[in-house]
Amino acid sequence: MGLFERFLTVWVGLGIAAGVVLGLIMPGAFEAIALIEFAHVNLIVAVLIWIRIYPMMIQIDWSAVRDIRKKPQGLILTLVINWLVKPFTMAALGVLFFQYLFVPWVDPQSAQEYIAGMILLGVAPCTAMVFVWSQLVKGDANYTLVQVSVNDLIMVVAFAPIAAFLLGVTDVTVPWETLLLSTVLYVVLPLIAGIATRSVLAKRSHDAVGHFVAQLKPWSIVGLIATVVLLFAFQANTIIDKPLVIVLIAIPLILQTYGIFFISWWAAKRMKLPHDVAGPACLIGTSNFFELAVAVAISLFGLNSGAALATVVGVLVEVPVMLSLVAMLNKWRP
Repeated sequence: MGLFERFLTVWVGLGIAAGVVLGLIMPGAFEAIALIEFAHVNLIVAVLIWIRIYPMMIQIDWSAVRDIRKKPQGLILTLVINWLVKPFTMAALGVLFFQYLFVPWVDPQSAQEYIAGMILLGVAPCTAMVFVWSQLVKGDANYTLVQVSVNDLIMVVAFAPIAAFLLGVTDVTVPWETLLLSTVLYVVLPLIAGIATRSVLAKRSHDAVGHFVAQLKPWSIVGLIATVVLLFAFQANTIIDKPLVIVLIAIPLILQTYGIFFISWWAAKRMKLPHDVAGPACLIGTSNFFELAVAVAISLFGLNSGAALATVVGVLVEVPVMLSLVAMLNKWRP
């Protein structure tokens, strides 16, 4: 593993700290960045997320999808957790905590926005960081590739309808045009660009794809850290002024993450999946495609909304929680 992967927690932590500090001392600059948008999509955030997503899409070998029939049980587990369990349990937890348990501390409007942010996290299964988590638990690399490939294909058609349904159930008005635009911008177009790029490179030589992705990797890292800095800069005042809100949002997100993981692990054991398949299957269902969730929350509700804050808190808790799950899986390895 490279320097970035080994010290991922450090880089993300530094990005969070830098974002909060810059947001407090340079609020005008970030207010100006917030105004650079088209059709409710912030262009700076869009560019940074594209820098992050595009190299990952190139790495996906779509021919690997043909190998699904060799190990269908693990893929079935992943798809059931990602699309039939996780979004709905996330919505249920959001409603439970913010419409009932946390009512004394959160006003109704903010509560609806926090629930919306949680739902967007729940409907976006991880497609990038899962490669890192799979490496850390010595998962089957080819199988992880199949999982990510199939999830991306399903996300193209399932993300917007499920998100709209759950947001509607929790009484949040959904601008369909913005939701569909975000899905096209952050899922469909990167997917098409990645497929086209891989096809062109594969015709040149066997190693061309690997070399090109290696050249893009530093930019992908810059995109990730810059996105984190920008997101926490936008929310700096809220984070400093309302630390209790951060804690309140983090509680159901952490419960959801551990809950989904143990449900997945129990199911994997019942299905007698080998460890190198069960590990990635559990982790891809547990972690979130936070870049997509953040971008859609900003597009739908605005940079300073409670929904955007909830997705940013998702970034805050994801890395340490996922690393704790990686440690569990490594301890349980036969």
